[in-house]
Amino acid sequence: MIKTDKFKTNLIAVFLTTELNRENVTKNALISSILRRGSQNMNSQEEISKQMEEMYGASFDCGLDKIGDNQILKFYIEVINDNFLPQNDVNILQNSIEKILDIIFNPYIENEAFKKEYVEQEKNNIRKIIEGKIDNKAKYAMDRCIEEMYKNEPYGLYKFGYIEDLEDINGKDLYEYYKQLIQDCKIDIFISGIVDEKISEFIENNDNIKKLQERDPKYIIPKVELKQKTEQEKVIIDSMEVSQGKLILGLDVSLENPDLRYTALLYNGLLGGSANSKLFQNVREKAHLAYVASSSYIRYKGNVLINCGIDIENYQKALDLIKQQIEEMRQAKFSEDEIENIKQGIIDTIKTIKDEQDTQITYYFSQELSQENVSIDEYIEKIQQVTKEDIVKVANEITVNTIYFLKD
Repeated sequence: MIKTDKFKTNLIAVFLTTELNRENVTKNALISSILRRGSQNMNSQEEISKQMEEMYGASFDCGLDKIGDNQILKFYIEVINDNFLPQNDVNILQNSIEKILDIIFNPYIENEAFKKEYVEQEKNNIRKIIEGKIDNKAKYAMDRCIEEMYKNEPYGLYKFGYIEDLEDINGKDLYEYYKQLIQDCKIDIFISGIVDEKISEFIENNDNIKKLQERDPKYIIPKVELKQKTEQEKVIIDSMEVSQGKLILGLDVSLENPDLRYTALLYNGLLGGSANSKLFQNVREKAHLAYVASSSYIRYKGNVLINCGIDIENYQKALDLIKQQIEEMRQAKFSEDEIENIKQGIIDTIKTIKDEQDTQITYYFSQELSQENVSIDEYIEKIQQVTKEDIVKVANEITVNTIYFLKD
């Protein structure tokens, strides 16, 4: 429970976490889509929408995520808080909890199988998502770089799965797999809003919760890894009909202890994580070699991903200048003022976590998943404690793993 009176709504989120693997990645994506089609008590999307509308316009949504080597099926209901309703009305919070648990744990079944029509329609929808991933060239290039960095490893898998898997999936086999998933996965329920302790008891007494079995959940606890330094970088060049080249560099960040991830966050901010960063200022603004020049830190895999959109003929110039920025980080060519600016930007972002219910839930879910307990105040304190020496030390433990270029 995340108790807050900042909002007029309650947000209920249920996450099913399971290990990413090639055998089941497409099935999990399908299950996420099929469950929203109906439950035993609401046997169609139209009926679910009608029930949401009757709860003062509550909204239901679901999605799919990849965190570390886990695939997460996500379900949400946002509903107005009971405090803002007429006193004689039903308990909307309890009603919405019953609805979301019904959708996830009591799916609509015909003859011990998911409804054939729903399965075929959702297979088609997943196929379109997979085929459509090339439409966003920047994201496609990023996904391809990760795929090459983590070839034959779980994190390299595409979270929506693979078209070649769809053909052999039917409603009966998928339902059998769903039952196994529910028996093995990690289940987390979050509620944000004006709530009290009674709601825990209400959930525990829910019929769908009571029928769940005790489990030792099958998932991977994301941990900061001590990676071996990459001896030889991989270079992957793909060709596609593009007007602008997409250059992605995947860097390995080797950290001796978990607290160094806060240093890695500062490193990323200085390298390419802000408008004042080296990549933005030197590659984009001064050299005019990139339309986009940024970087992002993947905490649970220990990677920094550099993303540049460039003219195709500028590939080598841009690559050399990017590598120069990485080397300058190793040589401590950044100032204390730059560090303070990056720190303030990160701290300002951390402070906004409490401004959105879904952001707050995501923050606490990542804490739960990694079995950590770092409050927002502690998070800010750890950022403030990072020194220039810390950043230089991490910079010298960073190596280029993969260079990916998408050209015409």
